[in-house]
Order: sequence, then structure tokens, then C-alpha cells
Amino acid sequence: MAMRKEAVVAVMLMLVVLAPGKACEVTQLAVCASAILGGTKPSGECCGNLRAQQGCFCQYVKDPNYGHYVNSPHARETLQTCGIALPHC
Repeated sequence: MAMRKEAVVAVMLMLVVLAPGKACEVTQLAVCASAILGGTKPSGECCGNLRAQQGCFCQYVKDPNYGHYVNSPHARETLQTCGIALPHC
């Protein structure tokens, strides 16, 4: 019986870790490409995805593949337009 409880707890922890919107997935920000790269007004979907990934911004800033995008002027404008605070990393 105790082993079964441990298995249930392990599965629940995995579900929490793997839950959509909880993991840092930079691909979720693809809908923001025109706003971040070109300065266009961000869509509602873009703002929603930014909110869902907000806890990941510092991780993205530190990644050499994405840091220059996150620190770009258009990225800052996009965050402000979406009403999201700029990250302090």
C-alpha cells in the first residue's frame, strides 16, 4: 500500500512539472516574433503566452541564443504593451 502511495505522489509531481504553461518553452513565444523583431502591436495570444512564460524571462536572458531578443527595445515595448513588468534578473 505504501508503495502505491509513493507511485501516486511521483505521478502527481510529474504532472505538475510537465503541466502546460509551467515549463519554460521559448517556442511558446513564436507568436510574438513580429512584435519583438519588428515592433508591431502584440496579439492577445502573444501577451497570454508572455504571461505564461514570465517566470522564464531571466532564464531566456541568460541564454546566449535568446538573450539579445529579450533585451531588445521591441521586446521591452511588447512587454509594456501587454502590461507585463520588465524582469529584474
